[in-house]
Amino acid sequence: MTESNKSLNQIIKFRLDKLNKVYDHGVDPYPQKFEPKHNNNEIVCDFINFENKAVTIAGRIMSMRAMGNASFFSIQDYKGRIQIFLKKDNVGEKKYDLFKLLDIGDFIGINGIVFKTKVGEVTVRANDFTILSKSIRPLPVVKEKDGQVYDAFNNKEQRYRKRYLDLIINPEVKEIFVKRSLIIKTIRDFLDSRDFLEVETPILQPLYGGANARPFITHHNALDQKLFLRIADELYLKRLIIGGFERVYEISKDFRNEGMDRNHNPEFTMLEFYWAYADYEDNMLIVEEMIKEVAKKISVEKVKWGKSLIDITKPFKKRPIMQLLSDAVGEDVSQKDESSLKKICDGRNIDTENKNYGQLIDEMMSELVEPNLIEPTFVIDYPKAISPLAKKHRNNDPDLVERFELFIGGSEFANAFSELNDPVEQRARFESQEKLSQFGDEEAHPIDEDFLQAVEHGMPPTGGVGIGIDRLVMLLTGCTNIKDVILFPAMRTEEKK
Repeated sequence: MTESNKSLNQIIKFRLDKLNKVYDHGVDPYPQKFEPKHNNNEIVCDFINFENKAVTIAGRIMSMRAMGNASFFSIQDYKGRIQIFLKKDNVGEKKYDLFKLLDIGDFIGINGIVFKTKVGEVTVRANDFTILSKSIRPLPVVKEKDGQVYDAFNNKEQRYRKRYLDLIINPEVKEIFVKRSLIIKTIRDFLDSRDFLEVETPILQPLYGGANARPFITHHNALDQKLFLRIADELYLKRLIIGGFERVYEISKDFRNEGMDRNHNPEFTMLEFYWAYADYEDNMLIVEEMIKEVAKKISVEKVKWGKSLIDITKPFKKRPIMQLLSDAVGEDVSQKDESSLKKICDGRNIDTENKNYGQLIDEMMSELVEPNLIEPTFVIDYPKAISPLAKKHRNNDPDLVERFELFIGGSEFANAFSELNDPVEQRARFESQEKLSQFGDEEAHPIDEDFLQAVEHGMPPTGGVGIGIDRLVMLLTGCTNIKDVILFPAMRTEEKK
């Protein structure tokens, strides 16, 4: 009876019996160490230089095909797969009997000679092997024929919950995270080369701030104090600008106690950087340059996004938010008050219940404008009401600030300001936000007295940027769900059966 015809409990019992038999052979199936000298991919890709050479490799058994006194099987390491040919005459009867106790999923080390089979497949003829780990629980059933994979581990929820299995069974998933690592490294190199200093700021904070979002709350027992998981790094990074560092950045985990969808995970990775004597125009230039450099590093010029093909190499567009909203509704909204905006939203079935002016602007953007911002577009010059940390606009419009958000493929990728450094104005903005909080806005920004004191000591003109790393990885790898680019995304607790 094959494993596929047994229940899980039967399989585990069967494998435990095999494990005990391995011990009966006097073999430790969990040795401390093994030293591979080669990886599978280099052998396959550089066969000419490896032919008839001795190699030492290791990996997980992924398929097995026994033929009496000989067996073919494949092993997978972090670079790829290679076929192994094991013959009783080469390893001896006792060792071959030991091999019969192995299963798909076990780790094995191989010493052998590289050759090609009659059908042209690069293969290692094993002269010896070492059991490195005996698996007790089977891998998901995967069928292969003529190099094609069938019945792969494709249940999305289970893939997210058991990412280790996803990485084993679906090698293309591993490539996404290899690219993610390269994207983050390229961002670091980009900023380091421009004299930015990487820093670390607190995750646990006595007061959350830097964004309009609902925080996670925890309690510090020794201090007997309520603390918050950070929603943004902004206010601490600005303290460093005030302290004399002129260019700083942090790539960090932020946490927001909000909804989950294909673009949102409660724990996510953000890049924030701040540089003295710069403004939001400088921010637009550096953000566009950075994204293009990152895309070039992973050899991406055009990205397929739904039915669209987005060309990352083209100049990014620039459009004022009020112009976009006015175009979307067919009338000028720049001078509309809260009541007028509600009427516009009601006429378009946009939820207005308990929404203030700023929230109505956000809702209109989300519903009417953002889905159509496919090509990279800087949306600029936001209302002051929804930008409590941004500097007033240089055109002296009292209702606007110097802020932009970058949209690509209908999603937001960056948020940036000419940072507000007037402490009197900053206090007034915080107080305005506090009033919104009193009227039930759970995402309103709290008053941060410590930060205000810091700004009162003097802060230079500063440009600040926040970029969602997860979304950038989604864009550049063609993924449409944030869970596909986070190794261990948040999931609802699985009900026990």
